[in-house]
Amino acid sequence: MFSSYKGLPRTAWIIFSGTIVNRLGFMVVPFLVYYLGSRGVSTSHVTYVLGCLGVGTLVGPLLSGLLADHWGRRSTMVTGLLGTAVSHGLLFAAPNLVTLALAAATLSVCGTMVSPSANALLAESVDAERRRNAFSLVYWAVNIGSAGSGILGGFLAARGYWLLFVVDGTTSVVFAVIAASLLPAGKGSGPSTAAKGGGGYGVVLRDPLMRALLPLFGITLAIYSLTEAGLPLAIRDDGLSPKVLGLMATLNAVLVVILQPIATTVLAKARPLVVYVFAAGLIALGVALTGLADDVWSYGGTVAVWSLGEAAIGGIHSATIQSIAPDHARGRYQGAFQWLWGTSRFVALTAGTAVYAHVGPAFLWWFCAAAGLVAPLGVLALGPAIERRTAEAQKEKEEETVVAAAD
Repeated sequence: MFSSYKGLPRTAWIIFSGTIVNRLGFMVVPFLVYYLGSRGVSTSHVTYVLGCLGVGTLVGPLLSGLLADHWGRRSTMVTGLLGTAVSHGLLFAAPNLVTLALAAATLSVCGTMVSPSANALLAESVDAERRRNAFSLVYWAVNIGSAGSGILGGFLAARGYWLLFVVDGTTSVVFAVIAASLLPAGKGSGPSTAAKGGGGYGVVLRDPLMRALLPLFGITLAIYSLTEAGLPLAIRDDGLSPKVLGLMATLNAVLVVILQPIATTVLAKARPLVVYVFAAGLIALGVALTGLADDVWSYGGTVAVWSLGEAAIGGIHSATIQSIAPDHARGRYQGAFQWLWGTSRFVALTAGTAVYAHVGPAFLWWFCAAAGLVAPLGVLALGPAIERRTAEAQKEKEEETVVAAAD
């Protein structure tokens, strides 16, 4: 069951452990609406705070990518984690709407700085053929932690929202200490190295393979994000209680935690992009089938389908991005991908709900079925170019190793 994770380097397991700790404490954002209500913030004003939270998720990844390449992977991780801990304190102590919004934006900027730098560091620690397994391991850690935080968060919230802030801030500090004391600084640190091909995101934008790949990835990510928007609306419109939505979230978490290591092991010898087409197709099919569900059992069936796809796809996005990223720009390539994920989620939550409400649910679900099956085939068509880039990077790395050994 866990054979695909055997032999991964120490760095991967440190990031895995730290991610579980950090995600176990991820409680404030899921319960933020309830906390703001307890502070007397009206529903109309809550949208301003959530809007600032959303803006921060678009800024943080890009900032992280730049800092990771210029300043260092580990330093960026630690800064993001400590900034997250401080931001929780600022959010809890904020005296009015303006400071609440600013604190929310700071929290999301710092929180989303961690993943791009961690993933760049992870990619450097493993060979190209094992990156998929390494990223799958970390994605599994996210799901393990998230499943635990959902249960623990509800328990603590009933006893006082301040406990959520304490736990969330503490776990961020713990991960920061783990990262600072146990993780390597990472390769490619320093302005001179990062500036190869330009110091900003031009190195990403000038890459034709990235320009083709990111939009195709974005379609699948947006469809997956509809599980946060379209699914709740469908359950509500069928007259089912909020408890059903909670049950679906629990079902998804349990299935992914159980199935992901199994899927990674079973599919280990298959070409990653073939697995991607299969998994992305399952996600699209499962989300599209939401349009046919009308009771707890049928909704559970659709959730099972896209959860299986989520378990199988874990780690492939980031592994693919890192396989085509040059060493000096790994942070920016990962930052661009994390920005895409945030943007796709934003589109799903805004445009997706607008289409559901004004054009009709049927149109949304049919779009998921069509676009969600075509986009992965587009990724598969890019396979030869991705494999050539990966082989070139591996050859260059081997040559550098030989030269270093000779010196």
